Amino acid sequence: MVQKITVALAILACNVQMAKAQTPSFKQLPNGLEYSIVKDEPGKNFIADGSYVSMHIRTKIADSAMFDSYKMNNEQPIEQQLTKQFLGGFMEGFQFLTAGDSAILRMPIDSAFQGGQLPPFAKSGDKVTYTVKILSVKSKEEFEASKLEAASKQIKMDDEIIQNYIKKNNLKDVKKTESGLYYMIEKAGNGKHATAADKVKVHYSGFLLDGTKFDSSLDRGEPIEFPLTQVIKGWTEGIPLLEEGGKGKLLIPSGLAYGQNAPPGSPIKANDVLIFDVELIQITKP
Repeated sequence: MVQKITVALAILACNVQMAKAQTPSFKQLPNGLEYSIVKDEPGKNFIADGSYVSMHIRTKIADSAMFDSYKMNNEQPIEQQLTKQFLGGFMEGFQFLTAGDSAILRMPIDSAFQGGQLPPFAKSGDKVTYTVKILSVKSKEEFEASKLEAASKQIKMDDEIIQNYIKKNNLKDVKKTESGLYYMIEKAGNGKHATAADKVKVHYSGFLLDGTKFDSSLDRGEPIEFPLTQVIKGWTEGIPLLEEGGKGKLLIPSGLAYGQNAPPGSPIKANDVLIFDVELIQITKP
């Protein structure tokens, strides 16, 4: 019996030690911010006011979840410029972090909002908590250079993808514009072309490269009408290539479609090339 009690006490002591080890230890700054660095990777490129940061982040007020990049961004990190104006007192906590670090930052809601209107469910004294995992830290110059490089690579990739699609599907008389848009006229119209300032009425069907149909006015049984200034660049440029009453196919590289900003809840993913079959029914001048 004594041996069993001794073993049980040893297990209990071990569990207590493990619980202590898993409970984050917080330090407090003069502005009221509490922070705990859960994982501290070696690094000298600390987050500064104006840094562009790629990260995963969960935010909550008291026990109410506000944002979760894992759930709301398809398990992809978000990229955000962090500034004192944007983050307020939380910026002081981010300045302890480099790429690879994970941390918990929390602050009383009254200090976090500093006179701003509180969410309707929140009350004075609640804490705002950020749980963050930092993936990369870039200066403004590094961020802009990386975006230009990524865009250049994506343009080349998209062009190769579209050319392969044309060859695989044996499309004929396909033309390419200076911007990288490919189009094919399937039926001539009355000779009238829209301009980017016009409103148009169209029937269309949109497809991914694998043939997945993600949208179609034909399926809804009703054409849509819209100003050409309020749609993706591939439509603003591509639809004026058709004649009123004509039909055609638009093969739109990702940079002229949604790029990195895929529509939430859509089968369209970041950097997807899109294919549209379009009938230009009517042009309305402004």
